[in-house]
Amino acid sequence: MDTQQKIEKLRKLIEIHSYKYYVEDNPELQDWEYDKLFKELKELEEQNPSLITPDSPTQRVGGISEKFNQVPHKVRLYSLDNSNNNDELRQWYNRVLKDVGEVQSNQLSLLGNNFSDIELVSELKIDGLAVSLIYENGIFKQGLTRGDGIIGEDITNNLKTVKSIPLKLFEPVNIEVRGEIYMPITSFDKLNEQQIKNNQKTFANPRNAAAGTIRQLDPKVTSSRDLSIFVYGVILDKNSKILSHSDAMDYCKKLGFKTNSYRICKNIDDVIKFCEEMSEYRKALNYATDGVVIKVNSYAKQNELGFTSRAPKWATAFKFPPEEVWSKLINVEFSIGRTGIVTPVAIVEPVNLSGSVVQRASMYNFDEIERLNISLYDEVLIKKAAEIIPKVVKARKTDDSINLILPNNCPCCNTPLIDIEGEVAKYCPNKNGCKAQIKGRIEYFVSKPAMDIDGFGESIIEQLVEKSYVYYPSDLYKLTYDMLLTLDLIKEKSASNLLNAIEQSKNVLLSKFINALGIRLVGKESSDILAQNYKTIDELKLAKYEDLSGIDGIGDKMAKSIVDYFADDKNVAMIDEMISLGVNITNKYSGILDLRLKGQSFVITGTLESMSREEAQAKLKELGAKTPSSVSKNTTFVVVGENPGSKATKAQELGVTILNEEDLLKIINGDK
Repeated sequence: MDTQQKIEKLRKLIEIHSYKYYVEDNPELQDWEYDKLFKELKELEEQNPSLITPDSPTQRVGGISEKFNQVPHKVRLYSLDNSNNNDELRQWYNRVLKDVGEVQSNQLSLLGNNFSDIELVSELKIDGLAVSLIYENGIFKQGLTRGDGIIGEDITNNLKTVKSIPLKLFEPVNIEVRGEIYMPITSFDKLNEQQIKNNQKTFANPRNAAAGTIRQLDPKVTSSRDLSIFVYGVILDKNSKILSHSDAMDYCKKLGFKTNSYRICKNIDDVIKFCEEMSEYRKALNYATDGVVIKVNSYAKQNELGFTSRAPKWATAFKFPPEEVWSKLINVEFSIGRTGIVTPVAIVEPVNLSGSVVQRASMYNFDEIERLNISLYDEVLIKKAAEIIPKVVKARKTDDSINLILPNNCPCCNTPLIDIEGEVAKYCPNKNGCKAQIKGRIEYFVSKPAMDIDGFGESIIEQLVEKSYVYYPSDLYKLTYDMLLTLDLIKEKSASNLLNAIEQSKNVLLSKFINALGIRLVGKESSDILAQNYKTIDELKLAKYEDLSGIDGIGDKMAKSIVDYFADDKNVAMIDEMISLGVNITNKYSGILDLRLKGQSFVITGTLESMSREEAQAKLKELGAKTPSSVSKNTTFVVVGENPGSKATKAQELGVTILNEEDLLKIINGDK
C-alpha cells in the first residue's frame, strides 16, 4: 500500500473515532489509541505536503453533536497551525513578514532577511473547550461550542452555570467573544475522587472532564462541577475603534470577562524567550496548558494576512516539548486496516507518561522498526508528541533482547505482503479476500459521517463477515430478520432495530453517500464539494479527470482516484445494486447548483464592506470558482477592497483584470 492509501485509511479511522470521542462522549478507543492515529497522520502529511487535502482531520476542527440545537456561527471559528520548535516559529514569523501588505513583493529582494519587525502578542494556550459567547445590550443571550467551526451546539443554559461567565456586562454593548472553558486541576482531582466513590467512570484529564461537563444535557450536572473560562478573542464590527488584539483583551477585561495575562513581543526572539519561561512557569498553574498562542497584534495586519482553509495565517500555537520515558517492549502486534496496510504497534510495560498510563505505542511501519533496530524485549524510549500521542523513538538492547520477526504474510488472510516502490508500508493486496479489509470497509460505510446506520458495532460486523452475510456494503441492504437472529447477543428487538436503522439509511444525501463509498483520498469535505459540482451519482460516475481536477478542493491525485474508482465495474455494480434495493440519493445542492463561474479564479485582497473575505470566497465557490490565496498567471480576477496589499501590485504586473467590490457583487448576483 502506498502513502496515499495509508493517509486515507488514517483519515477515515480518525473521522469515525473523533465523532465518538468528541461529540458523542462515548469513545470506542482508548486515548492513546486515538492519539496514535492522529499523530501518525499528521507526521505523514508533514512528510508529504502534496497529499494534504481539505477533508483531512488535520485540516478541520471537530464535530457536531445531535444532543443540542445546531446554530451557525456568524463568524467561523478557525483552528490553529502548530509550531513545534524555535525553527518552526521563526519560519512562521518570516512568512508573516513576507505576506504583510506593507512589505511589497518588489521590496523583498532589497530587504533580504532584515524585514521590519511586527508586534506580536503571546499568551498561554489553555487545554479546554472552545466556546463562543454572544451578548445583546450587555446581556448574555447565547453560547455555542466550536462544533465544526461553521456550526456549533447551543449550550447556553450550561454556560450560564459557569460563574466566571458574566450574565451582564459592565457596559450595554452588543458583542461576541471567544473563549476556552476549562476545569481547574484541583477541581478535576476532586471530581475524579467523587466519581470513584460513586463507582463511576473517571476522566482521563481536565480537558475531557471540562468537555464532558459543559455538554451535559442536564444543566444541574454542569452546575455541580467547577468550570471556568478565559476569553481569548472578540468579534468586532468594521466601525470598531479597537485596533489590536491586546487592546481587545483589555476591553474584554473592562467589560467583566476573565482574560489570561499576555505579553506584547516586539519580534520573534521575544516570543521564544516567553515560551521558554512559560515551559516551567505553567507547571505551577492550576489549569492545564499545552503551549503558547502567538498572534500578530495589529488587526489591520491580521486582515491583510487572512486565512488558510483551516487556520489564520496571523497566528500559530507553539507546542511545549513532549515528555519521554523508557519502558520495555514485550510484544508487537501487526494489524490490517481497511486499505490493506500493515501497522506495527509496540506493546510495552505500562508506564506513566504526561499524566496518563501508556501500554501501546506506534512504530508506524516496517522501515521504522529497522531504522530504530528494535528487538523484542528491548528498552524503548516513548515520546508523546504534543503531550498526546505515544510513539517509539529509540531502542536499546537488554540481556533479554531477541530478534523481532517481521511477518511476510498478511496476519489476517496469509496472503504474501507486497512493497510498493517508493513507499515504506507493507501492504496486503488481497482486497476482496482479506476479511480484515472487508470488515474495515463495512465499518466505515455504516459510520456516522457516511451512511449513519446505527447499531453496527465491530462485533456485529465481524459476525456478518464471518458468516458470509456481508461482503460488499450493498449486502447490508439484503440482510433479513432471520439472518440477524443467528448473530450472538442479537435478540428480536435488536434485530428489528438494526433493520429499522438500515431502512432509515436508504434516504441519504449525495455528499454522505459519496463519502460512504470510501474512495481513496475522498473524505467528508471533498464529498461535499463533489455534491456541489455534480447533481447525481450518475453524473459523478461519468466525470472526467480534467473537470474534476479543476474543482477547487479536489486536485489532481484525488481526481485520478475518483476516475479510477468508477472505472472499476464492481464498484459501479455495487452502487447500482444499492439503488435497486431502495437507496434513494438526494442532493441538497440540486436546487441551487449554479456553476457559471466554473474554471474562473478569484483572488481577494483588502477589506470588503458588504461581506467578509471568507463569505465572498464561499459565494464564489458555490458558483464553481476557485479562490486561491495567491496571484498567478492563471488568476482570472483580483478583487481589491480597502487597504489592498501586494497582491494588487502583482496583478498589475501580470496583467490580471482587477475588480472592485461593486464589480464582484454584480458577478455574484448575475448582473455582470
